[in-house]
Amino acid sequence: MLTALLFDLDGTLTDTDTLHLQAFRQLLRDHDGRELTQAQFDAQISGRANGPLFAELFPNAGAQECLALADRKEALFRELAPALEPMPGLLRLLDYARARCIGMCVVTNAPRLNAEHMLTAMGLGAHFEHVLVAEELARPKPDPLPYMTGLQRLRARAGEALAFEDSLPGVKAASGAGIFTVGVATTQTAERLMAAGARLVVDDFDDPRLWEVIEAMQCSA
Repeated sequence: MLTALLFDLDGTLTDTDTLHLQAFRQLLRDHDGRELTQAQFDAQISGRANGPLFAELFPNAGAQECLALADRKEALFRELAPALEPMPGLLRLLDYARARCIGMCVVTNAPRLNAEHMLTAMGLGAHFEHVLVAEELARPKPDPLPYMTGLQRLRARAGEALAFEDSLPGVKAASGAGIFTVGVATTQTAERLMAAGARLVVDDFDDPRLWEVIEAMQCSA
């Protein structure tokens, strides 16, 4: 039976990668005049946790400088995102889950400030029982730990859950935790998401194939 839904945030609940790309471009230009292409962003940045990412982007910077640069980038992002639109079909799915007492949580590599900002900007601050962020866990995605922790918080088993992810690290994390993972094709191709471990790839939460999976899991009780 379906007892839990676990959601990534950026690119899954709302399509934010364009805003993150703009923030990274401004940061890199201001810092050392670097340019960042869409292809570089998709391949090297999207979906990754800030700790290892900023150490890689700024190899000559110390830990404190990397932290300050990450904080600056996230502040730029929040300035660019005063209001955000939920992905099509998301509110329908959240209402469906709440009506059936299906547990829901957010599992994100985003910092806590960003997660809270985005949920508030979408008007979804009260919809999720837990919001798990990578900076408060021992290991971020693509390690399965964030999704395993989400299952523990919801007191759910992997076989009774669905996870929703748009990034390759996120899909690897959720599928590695044994969860049926639905790729949301906002930032990656369906082929890449499937290769990373997604069982189904959809454009948004209105996709009839997603609802077939949901109803099949409900009927298996």
